Amino acid sequence: MATIGAGNKSFSHNLFAELIKDKEKSHIFRLLSDNQILDALEKGSRTVKGASNISHDIEVLSVVLHPLQTWSKRSPSSLRDLNIDNVSQSFRILTNLIASGTLQPGTSSDILICVLLEFTAALIEVKLGDAQGICIKSLSILKKLLEVTGSGSHDSFCKHGSALVYLYSQMLALTTDTSGRIHYETTACIAIMLYRATSELKQSTSYESTKPMERFLLQMVDCASESSVFQLLLECLTISGTSLMSGSSNMVPAACEACKAIWCLINAVEIIFAKEQTYVFPLVYSRRQLSLQPDIMEYEQSLKLHKEPVKVITRLVKLFVESKAIQVAIYYSFHTGLESALSATLQLMSRICLLSPSACTVLCGLLDPSDIVAETDVATDGTIVSDIFSVLSLSASYLNKDSGEKSTPKCKLSNPRGLVVHCCITLATIADRLRSVGKCSSSYILSSSQKKQRSRLSVLAHLSLMDDSMASSIQPHCASAMLALSSILSLDIGSCGNSISENTLAILPSMATLRNLLKLRCSNEIETKSNDLVLRYVESNDGCLGLLKMRLLWGGPLSVQQACSNGIPQLLISLLADGIVEDPANGKDCKIVRLGLSPAGLLWALSSLCSCLTGGVLHEIFFKKEHVKLITDLLSDQHLISLTIWEGHASGHPGNRDLVNAIVDILAFPFVAVQSAPNMPSTSASINSGFLLNTGLPGGRVAIENKELVKAIGNNMPYYIQILSEVNFPGRILCSLDYLDLEDVSRPIAMVAKMVGYRPLALQLVKEGLLSPNRVQKLLGGQSIPKDAMLDFLMIISDLARMSKDFYEAIDQSGMLQFLKDFLNSDSADVRAKACSAIGNMCRHSSYFYKSLANHKVIDILIDRCADPDRRTRKFACFAVGNAAYHNDDLYEELRRCIPQLTMLLLAAEEDKTKLNAAGALSNLVRNSSALCEDIVSKGAMQALLEMVSNYSQNALSPSRGRTQNESPLKIVLFALRKMCDHAVCRSFLRSSALFPLFSQLKRSPDQTIVEYASVIASRATQV
Repeated sequence: MATIGAGNKSFSHNLFAELIKDKEKSHIFRLLSDNQILDALEKGSRTVKGASNISHDIEVLSVVLHPLQTWSKRSPSSLRDLNIDNVSQSFRILTNLIASGTLQPGTSSDILICVLLEFTAALIEVKLGDAQGICIKSLSILKKLLEVTGSGSHDSFCKHGSALVYLYSQMLALTTDTSGRIHYETTACIAIMLYRATSELKQSTSYESTKPMERFLLQMVDCASESSVFQLLLECLTISGTSLMSGSSNMVPAACEACKAIWCLINAVEIIFAKEQTYVFPLVYSRRQLSLQPDIMEYEQSLKLHKEPVKVITRLVKLFVESKAIQVAIYYSFHTGLESALSATLQLMSRICLLSPSACTVLCGLLDPSDIVAETDVATDGTIVSDIFSVLSLSASYLNKDSGEKSTPKCKLSNPRGLVVHCCITLATIADRLRSVGKCSSSYILSSSQKKQRSRLSVLAHLSLMDDSMASSIQPHCASAMLALSSILSLDIGSCGNSISENTLAILPSMATLRNLLKLRCSNEIETKSNDLVLRYVESNDGCLGLLKMRLLWGGPLSVQQACSNGIPQLLISLLADGIVEDPANGKDCKIVRLGLSPAGLLWALSSLCSCLTGGVLHEIFFKKEHVKLITDLLSDQHLISLTIWEGHASGHPGNRDLVNAIVDILAFPFVAVQSAPNMPSTSASINSGFLLNTGLPGGRVAIENKELVKAIGNNMPYYIQILSEVNFPGRILCSLDYLDLEDVSRPIAMVAKMVGYRPLALQLVKEGLLSPNRVQKLLGGQSIPKDAMLDFLMIISDLARMSKDFYEAIDQSGMLQFLKDFLNSDSADVRAKACSAIGNMCRHSSYFYKSLANHKVIDILIDRCADPDRRTRKFACFAVGNAAYHNDDLYEELRRCIPQLTMLLLAAEEDKTKLNAAGALSNLVRNSSALCEDIVSKGAMQALLEMVSNYSQNALSPSRGRTQNESPLKIVLFALRKMCDHAVCRSFLRSSALFPLFSQLKRSPDQTIVEYASVIASRATQV
């Protein structure tokens, strides 16, 4: 063995083979120095065969690790004892072993990881100085080892994880890592460890039973949580963002790896806890039989995000919204990161947005989420939203159907479809959350630049329909692009000054394409399970319904005709009916739950159906009981509760509001059409009830454009009323109020106001609790109810009272009178007028409320309203005062004070209706007794009536010269004077009046009623 003795500078080519073959003979190793052995091992590691021998031989491998172990086990306080040359040679050997691909998970790799962790930890404990490069190299090799071999055995996984996390905490405390390499390499190690664990976890969940691997991985996640790895990753983002804000870009790689690691950790938590829940959309779940949901807690949990993933994401959300550094770090991770960082950051953002509307405004460029800024300040270059569209444009270049999937010189994407899905889901979530907080403008996402708007809409439209395979199915990336496009465009519905719609119609799919998409949507497979938290709460296949809504909205009557001729209303009804189907292969009791419509898809379907109503499908919708019931049942308690609990798109109170409004818009169509038709008699005494629904709905337009259709609707209204009653729509609409915020009740209250004009529906509404004290208190007792809803509710009371005294008791028990008293003093003239009208009708049929009016001291306020600054209030106050005196004289004494007020109105320049009501009120004040006759005479009321006779007598004698007597208050004035002739004091005044001869003249009037009244007055006034 002389040829290989110590000091020999020329090694035999067989030295490495001899070492491996005779390693048991310790004298061989004694003959060589450490450097000579490492030289031999380095040469051997350069060949695959030699690398294989080293990587599988623990004893020889220990020689490679000896320089690292020797120093790190001494608890060193400095770097002086570190043989840097030997360490570097050991690193080269390890690098060669990794590059050869011979290292496999097992004992050898486990030892390597342990030694590298210990060595790097020892380096951190001393001042690195010139050894920063060694530290970076050590971490780099550790990273590659974790990539290639994983973490060794599952038993050692948590041990390695804990050591790595501890090492990570030490690294983050370094202030000398100006290059950012140490932070990057350590964070990358964490990311790789979590990625490999998550990947194995996904594989383990494909088995029905829990595997040992999964138990170890569960332990890993617990270990990571307990060691605060998540908090350390957030700290890394903060450090990275702070560095970036100072002008250095060295920490960008670390930020990218931190985002990847955070995503892996969140994804692992989601996967673990997703197995505990069955997720379905609220519509389908609400239709399940009660036997399928015996546990209410299970019922609720199937609609909510699991608390464990939410707990983790919420920590990230809070920091993201509050910390500028975190925002900057995530932006640069997305802006400059590779595809893996892009994908991870996108999925983080989709979850952040799902939990926080404030975070959405940050992504759009609002520095302070609470600020209200001009649209020009958002969605511009330099925002994450802007970068999302850049990624979409890049991905679209790969997916162009003309060129196929081709890479570009600038960048290579391995999964452009996946990036499109995540980008579009994020955009759709941002749009949904912006709408939920009232930021209803697509400019928040598209920017205010028309050029950018066109560009961004075009890329989404292109991605929506670019896949040839859509003939048989809707590909996920195309479906998600449709969802994003629909969600963004929906932000502009109802907004003023919208310019987006002018450029949008051209990029929307044709009606024939939409029909085919709907057919594919109708044939959707049964519910599929997904471990992705966001995709469980978003149905991207429903995006085609949003596009249909946009085409109908902006395409005008032609689009409606095309939709109806393509059978789209029937397809929409089929989608609404999608729910539980039987599986005949497994017996009649087995149910298969289809995926069904998402809450957002349901809203789009209902809105599209509403737009189609003018296209000749009225009979199909309104006069088929099963279809009306299908729509009405969407307001079931189960469905509304489900939406309240639901945490996906179109959820919570905003989701309930939009659903109720959409159903109201459909079922109100016949009412609006009939009441809006010109020259058609109103079916309700109060045509202005629910006026909110008369504007903007297709029913109002059809009343003008298609008189024959309106006539047909009017003829069939009794049948429609019967159907609404049979499916208990009155009860459903009332119950829906319990699931709405007070500020959102305007449209359903307007619908109730429309229905209450029809006696069968009015009776059912009252029976179902329309006037329950609790409901009245909830609606009128607060300050947040919209004014139009308050006015409609007052009209509801007024219409019920006018219709029949049968409703008096319910009105009385509701406690309505106290509210009416308060409304008489409202700052709003409309409210004061409606309150007067309601009180007047409450006295129309009987004296039921007379005592209550006195007890609540309402009469004095009513009298004051006769002199109200508002003319409509004065008119209805006279009406109420008159009816308060009609049935008996119980209130005469309290009403005495109104006589001067009524007299002034007769003499003033008031509209004829007000004078008519004032004259009628004076008539009633003498109808039941003579108690007020003296005041009637002394306060000038009779004189005012006589002057009115004088003013209108010329027209009564020659009606052809002016308006007809039906438009004149003369008859009521004569009727009042005839009533006053029942009392001696009034007769005496008449006889002595200089205007008394007018009654003889009026006997020549062509109007027989005037002749009759004038004759009676002339005759009876002469009686003593």
